[in-house]
Amino acid sequence: MKKIALVIAVAIASLSSAQAQTAQANPLRFVVGAGLTAGGDKLATAEYSHGGSVDVRAGGLIAFLGGVDYRVNQQFSFQGTVGFHVDQASAKNGDVTFKRFPIEVLAYFHPTNNMRIGGGVRYVSSPKLNGDGFGAGVYQEFDNTVGAVVEGEYFFSPNVGLKLRYVKEEYESNYVYRRVTYTEKTKGDHIGIFGNFYF
Repeated sequence: MKKIALVIAVAIASLSSAQAQTAQANPLRFVVGAGLTAGGDKLATAEYSHGGSVDVRAGGLIAFLGGVDYRVNQQFSFQGTVGFHVDQASAKNGDVTFKRFPIEVLAYFHPTNNMRIGGGVRYVSSPKLNGDGFGAGVYQEFDNTVGAVVEGEYFFSPNVGLKLRYVKEEYESNYVYRRVTYTEKTKGDHIGIFGNFYF
C-alpha cells in the first residue's frame, strides 16, 4: 500500500513538474477576441422612416482585438493588443459610424488558476464619426486619447476566456467659431463583455 501511494505521489509530482516546465517553456501565447460594449455620450441619432431610431455612442458597440499574452509566473501575466472598436447605425440608404483603433497594455494578478484580475492603459488612435447617405452631413474627428482599463477574466479552459471590463476615457475635438477655437469633450466610458481565444 505504501509503495502504491509512493508511486502515485511521484506520478503527481512528475505531472505537476511537466506542466510547470511546459508553462515556463511557452509563456508567450497569441490571443484573438471579440466583444460587446455599452456606454458613453451620444454622438448622433439615426431616425428611420418607420419611426424607430438608433443612437451612436462614444462607448459602443462591437470590438475586435488581437495580440499577445505573456505569463510571467503562476501569479502574474501581461497582455498587449491592437483592436478595432465601432458603433454604427445603418440602413439601406446610408449609415453613421463611429470607429477607432485602441492599443492596450494590461497587467494581471491570478488569484486562482481559472481567474485573473487586472488593468492598464488604453491608447485610442484615429477616432472618427462620419456618415454617408442619410448621414452625409455627419462628420467629426477627435484627438487621439489615453484611457484606463479595469477587468476580470474567467478561463473555461486554458484556451478560452470570458472577460468583463470597465473603460474610462474621454475624447476631445476642436472647432472654430468666429475665429475662436473651442474644445468639445465627449465621454467614452463604457462596460464590456469579451470572449477571448488563446493559442
